[in-house]
Amino acid sequence: MKLSVVIPCYNEVNTIEAIIRAVKNSPYQNQEIIVVDDCSNDGTRQKLQDEIGPSGMVDKILYHPVNRGKGAALRTGIASATGDMVIIQDADLEYDPNEYPVLVDPILRGRAEVVYGSRFAGGGAHRVLYFWHRVGNGFLTMLSNMLTNLNLTDMETCYKVFRREIIQGIAIREDRFGFEPEITAKISRLDCRIYEVGISYYGRNYAEGKKIGWKDGFRAIYSILKYNLFC
Repeated sequence: MKLSVVIPCYNEVNTIEAIIRAVKNSPYQNQEIIVVDDCSNDGTRQKLQDEIGPSGMVDKILYHPVNRGKGAALRTGIASATGDMVIIQDADLEYDPNEYPVLVDPILRGRAEVVYGSRFAGGGAHRVLYFWHRVGNGFLTMLSNMLTNLNLTDMETCYKVFRREIIQGIAIREDRFGFEPEITAKISRLDCRIYEVGISYYGRNYAEGKKIGWKDGFRAIYSILKYNLFC
């Protein structure tokens, strides 16, 4: 089964080539690589246009004319996917493409239609970072679980794998980091099997380019309530 890897990026000039090479060299080789540049202004777009695109390292590079947010970039990339499965891959090296076989295994075995990679359910190495981020992640996952009746340990994880017909059949509305609770709420209402597997996590700090902040946490709460109670 072919795996479409959707990589949204914004201002990741220092890591975009490295993550593409890591995806290209991952153990799961039957893949389609789709990069969506969300109007980067740090040289990422130039690198994609002048170096990465001509090199043939990726199958598709899509460009947003204005910055619209991660959710919007994912919406663009997912719509163009042609693989049997779709995985979301951040461009910042926090998640390891070597773990693709573990993530897709429940789908390949016919046991799942959706798989979440949990940073908090075992797995490999985890960089030690911010206490309050961990508390916030736990709270958002608990609130989401209360309304979806799922028992996820990491709703906010980047690593989510879907059978393509599942994710392309969902209308994604959120443009920024509200994507995670929105997609979780909408998947919970479908007749599909959801699995979780433990993964490693190599988090960044803010000096290294981490972008999510407290405002995104409030948007996540809003999205959890909106998509579970009113949409």
